[in-house]
Amino acid sequence: MLCKMLIGIALNNILCGNCRPYMCVSCLRNKVDISEGIPKQVTIHFCRQCERYLQPPGTWLQCALESRELLTLCLKKLKASMAKVRLIDAGFLWTEPHSKRIKMKLTIQKEVMNGAILQQVFVVEFVIQPQMCEDCHRVEAKDFWKAVVQVRQKTVHKKTFYYLEQLILKHKLHQNTVRIKEIHEGIDFYYASKQHAQKMVDFLQCTVPCRSKASQRLISHDVHSNTYNYKSTFSMEIVPVCKDNVVCLSPRLAQSLGNMGQVCVCIRVTSSIHMIDPNTLQIAEVDGNTFWRHPFSSLCSPRQLEEFMVMDIDIIRDQKLGAGAGLTSNKVKLLHTPVNNNSLNNTVATFDFNNVFDFANANINDEFLNKMNPHHVPDVVLIKKSYDRMKRVKNRVWKLRELDRERDATDTDDERQYTEFLEDLEEDEMLRKNVNIFRDASKIPVESETDDDGAPRISLAEMMEDLSLSDSTGGAGADMMTD
Repeated sequence: MLCKMLIGIALNNILCGNCRPYMCVSCLRNKVDISEGIPKQVTIHFCRQCERYLQPPGTWLQCALESRELLTLCLKKLKASMAKVRLIDAGFLWTEPHSKRIKMKLTIQKEVMNGAILQQVFVVEFVIQPQMCEDCHRVEAKDFWKAVVQVRQKTVHKKTFYYLEQLILKHKLHQNTVRIKEIHEGIDFYYASKQHAQKMVDFLQCTVPCRSKASQRLISHDVHSNTYNYKSTFSMEIVPVCKDNVVCLSPRLAQSLGNMGQVCVCIRVTSSIHMIDPNTLQIAEVDGNTFWRHPFSSLCSPRQLEEFMVMDIDIIRDQKLGAGAGLTSNKVKLLHTPVNNNSLNNTVATFDFNNVFDFANANINDEFLNKMNPHHVPDVVLIKKSYDRMKRVKNRVWKLRELDRERDATDTDDERQYTEFLEDLEEDEMLRKNVNIFRDASKIPVESETDDDGAPRISLAEMMEDLSLSDSTGGAGADMMTD
């Protein structure tokens, strides 16, 4: 009887497991969840068009998968709920690239009962929710823009525009545009911000001779916050002169350029107009400011050039220049050349070419040319050599990229003009230094600087590999565009 009473007293004195003054780590983890209040599933927004993530309230960030930037963005989504714990470690767990899930492994610490510090590891899943950003909304709307740059050139040929297009592609000035539209005599670039449009204006002023005008139109006005909404327009006018144009300078401008002849040939248009005098081989450059102070127009277009057969050449070695003459070209020769059309004999500059502008049979109405002494006007001017165009197209193993733009109407002459621009690149090494040329994988390359008939070629060393989105190095959806 006494033994039963002692056993009963002992049983009554056994402490409950939850009432013990000390608890082991395993029991503490089972009873206390320090990750309580931290969401285990969070939604983040992703724009499919520009591949950016939303960082609230309104910032969109470019983040690669498993990058430090994406890790920071995800942790900021949990920052408010993790105020009472200390973050020890965070890292990504592998998930399928197309699962629209991002898993993150977190290690946290927190002080619990009686000063004990408990550490816990758990996983948070981030669900990617598609949402279009404001910039992409503007792109899709196509008519939502804050600034437009209108580029115009009053010529019948688009050589300068083709060259400008390649410069824009090389320097990636087209990336911030919301719309590009090609119209007659020019092209329009639409932007979502005035700063991007101003950047394009500055670029154009540094690359081609032009002048600009700016204007703005008030769209709306908030009287409470005193804010104004404007649409800005930048009008850029490029000088109306292209490569291979024959021009007639004013007497004052010709004198300021070293007493060169008034009749000149435009050999290149970059940030300035490069010209040569066909009678003396003098060369000169005219920048945009000089042109607008002393404007001149083109006397002919490439379509007005005729093919003349050069019968013979006689190099003139002792050409006398007048007082104050400027620099002369070392790349061309001055020749006395009889040609097959009526056997006209003139002292002209030749590049060993036989595309000719026939002054004698042309009907020209020009202010400065009409006032010139007829004896100072050449009967013909040889511009460049003529090659078999069909053969050159067949042997061309390279290509250029083009801007993705809208066109009002397709001009039947555009293809011929573009082909002539490609020929200019093959013939002018200085011109193609500023152009990215890509090898055409559909054609077999040949390492030669000239064709069988002597037509110039672009060497393989000057070509770049044209990587596409389907290349094995980039995978689907990768951006592998190269400069």
